[in-house]
Amino acid sequence: MSKRAVILVLDGVGVGELPDAAEYGDQGSNTLRNVAKVVGGLPLPHLEQLGLGNIIEICGVKTVTAPRAFFGKMQEVSAGKDTTTGHWEIAGVPVFKPFPTYPEGFPEEVVDRFVKAIGIGILGNYPASGTKIIEDLGSEHVRTGKPIIYTSADSVFQIAAHEEVIPPERLYELCEVARGILVGEHGVARVIARPFIGDETTGYTRTPRRRDFSLPPPAPTLLDILSEAGYPVCGVGKIPDIFAQRGITEKLPGKDNREIILQTAAWLQDADQGLIWANCVDFDTLYGHRNDPEGFAKALAEVDSLLPKLLGVLRDEDLCIITADHGCDPTTTSTDHSREYVPLLAFTPKRGLGKNLGVRQTFSDVAATISEFFGLIPRFNAQSFLRDILGGGASARS
Repeated sequence: MSKRAVILVLDGVGVGELPDAAEYGDQGSNTLRNVAKVVGGLPLPHLEQLGLGNIIEICGVKTVTAPRAFFGKMQEVSAGKDTTTGHWEIAGVPVFKPFPTYPEGFPEEVVDRFVKAIGIGILGNYPASGTKIIEDLGSEHVRTGKPIIYTSADSVFQIAAHEEVIPPERLYELCEVARGILVGEHGVARVIARPFIGDETTGYTRTPRRRDFSLPPPAPTLLDILSEAGYPVCGVGKIPDIFAQRGITEKLPGKDNREIILQTAAWLQDADQGLIWANCVDFDTLYGHRNDPEGFAKALAEVDSLLPKLLGVLRDEDLCIITADHGCDPTTTSTDHSREYVPLLAFTPKRGLGKNLGVRQTFSDVAATISEFFGLIPRFNAQSFLRDILGGGASARS
C-alpha cells in the first residue's frame, strides 16, 4: 500500500509558555490564547472540529466531544526557540547547544572577512526589524551600493539589498560567501537574503525572493531517512532551505500561507506516496514579529478557511500532522519568538474520533511516528504515537 504523510507547520503558533520560558524572557507568552483574547475570539471552525480547542482554552474555539484528530501539545527539548531548532527537532534531531546570537552586532573579525571577500563595505550590523532597517538605511544603500547587514534575537545573519542595486542572484552569492565565513564559533543557524524594492519617495518593501542558507543538520533527519529509503520528500516554501536542501527530493514555492496550502493540496492530488512538509510562514513573519495580533488572527482565519482544500484530497490511509515550531506572541512587548509548547493535531481520515495524546516530551515524537508509519525503524530518541492513532487508544502520556 502506498504511504503518504503531511506535516503542516503553523509557524509561530504556540500554545503556552514552557517551564523554562523565564530563562528566555517569555513569561506569560501564549500566542494562540493571547491573540484570541485581544481580538475577542477566533472563528476557526475547521481547526475546532479537529480538536484545537481541546488542547488549551481559546476564546472563540470550542472544546468538542468528538474531535476528528488526535490532539495534544509538544515540549521543545532543544536549546533555543527559533525556526531551525524547531524544525530540526520535529525531524528527529534536537539541538542542545544554542546557536550563537549577536545582540551587539557581529564582531569585527566576521565583518572584516566578509567585506574583504565581497569587495565593498556594509551598512548596519545591528539587531533590527527587517522592515525598519530598510526604511532607515534603504536610501543610503541605493546611493552607495553597500549591502545592509543586520541580525535579530535569533541566530541569523541577514543581508538586505535593493533588487535594482544588487540583483537577487548576486545577493544569493553574497549569502553564500557569508555562509562560508559563519562556521565554527560563529556558525549562525541561518544566513538570509532579504531583497527589497521601492524608492525614497514611495518607501521600501521586501519582495518574496527571500532565501535562507542554513547549516546542515548535524545528524540524519526524518527527511534523510525517507529519501534514502526511496520515498519522495517534498518541501514547500522555506522547508528545503531550513534543512540545507538535504533529504529533499522535490521543492514547491510558497510566497504566503494561501499559496503554501494550495501547493500542498495540489501535490497530494498527484502524488502516489511520500512525505510533504509545508510551513505557513505568515503568522511569524508578517504578524508575530510586528506585534500585530489582529493580522495574526486574520491569518489564522484564512488558513482555517483553506483547510478543507487540503483535507479534501487526503486518502483514507494518509497521515496528517498539524503543529508549530515555536511561539511568536504578538501581544507581548517582545518582537522575538517565544519559548512555548506547540499544538499537535494528528489524524488519518479513516479514523472516526480522536483522543488526547497528552504532552509529548519532544517535538521528535513526530519523526518517530512518521518513521513508523512508513515502516522504517525509528532512529530517534522519541516515542511514536502511531499506535495511539491507528489503534484508537489514548496515549500512555495522556
